[in-house]
Amino acid sequence: MRAVGVRERNGRPEVLQARRPEPGEGEVLVRIAAAGLNPLDWKIADGMLEDVVPYDFPLVMGVDFAGVVEASGPQAHRFVTGEQVFGHVVSEPVGRGTYAEYVVVNETGSVAPAPLTLPLTAAAGAPTAGMAALGIMGSAALRSYRSLLIIGAAGGVGTFLTQLAAAEGLRVAAATHGHDQARMASFGAALTVDVRERPLEEAVREEYPAGVDALVDLTSLAREDFAAHARLVRDGGVAVSTVDAASLDALHGRGIEGINFHLDPSAELLEGLVREIDSGRVAVPIEAEVPLDEAPGAVARNRAGGARGKTVLLP
Repeated sequence: MRAVGVRERNGRPEVLQARRPEPGEGEVLVRIAAAGLNPLDWKIADGMLEDVVPYDFPLVMGVDFAGVVEASGPQAHRFVTGEQVFGHVVSEPVGRGTYAEYVVVNETGSVAPAPLTLPLTAAAGAPTAGMAALGIMGSAALRSYRSLLIIGAAGGVGTFLTQLAAAEGLRVAAATHGHDQARMASFGAALTVDVRERPLEEAVREEYPAGVDALVDLTSLAREDFAAHARLVRDGGVAVSTVDAASLDALHGRGIEGINFHLDPSAELLEGLVREIDSGRVAVPIEAEVPLDEAPGAVARNRAGGARGKTVLLP
């Protein structure tokens, strides 16, 4: 089957011929309608999991997918042939990814019936980013707050989180690196700050002199950058990093709950995401649909940053 992956750690993505997988016990074979592109994909290919699980090269990239169940292995009864599903899969050993025509997934893993209100091509853009946004909402108890500052709001996780928070009645301040006022407003943001045009602190303090209730920083790798953003949170609020940049002890001194969030994918999160999508509270922002043969270029653009919504790859 056609696939896209790398032949070695830190290798350049390329179109490959890979063996079509066969479902084992408790597994289902899914014919992929589309694969979602995430920064996680190239980070895994670069070796981010090599200290945790073995790697198998050539490595087929990708974790997100949507498609149709084509066959089931022994003792796999959760899904039926022809059922539309979507999900997130990291194989062990790493290498059986979703930038391909087929993927095998364990039926007890993070896979669920696809949303009824979306085509499969759009559903493929939802699993990782949508689950992360839902997980952040729950882990930080964001529903109990009134205002939320999101750093990196225009990307995949940020657009899902903006919608979820706004639907819960939070006033969202979206920090972006571009002119995204109209786009972010359509997702429910009350305030959008292009940090290239205006200092973030000035804009936030004008709206919230005492600070925002909550911060979710999706982009700041350096602890000092995260700390600067956390100074915009009122005492007693909550500050979340998705890249392990939060110094919990320093935040504790101000009574701020600090969280370094890590996604734990699950069928339960996916099912919650389906409810949000099918209820109309959340839209899946697809920026581009790209043929699988052009995936290497799409990965390069994703590495360069500045994504506005999700890219999906079509086999």
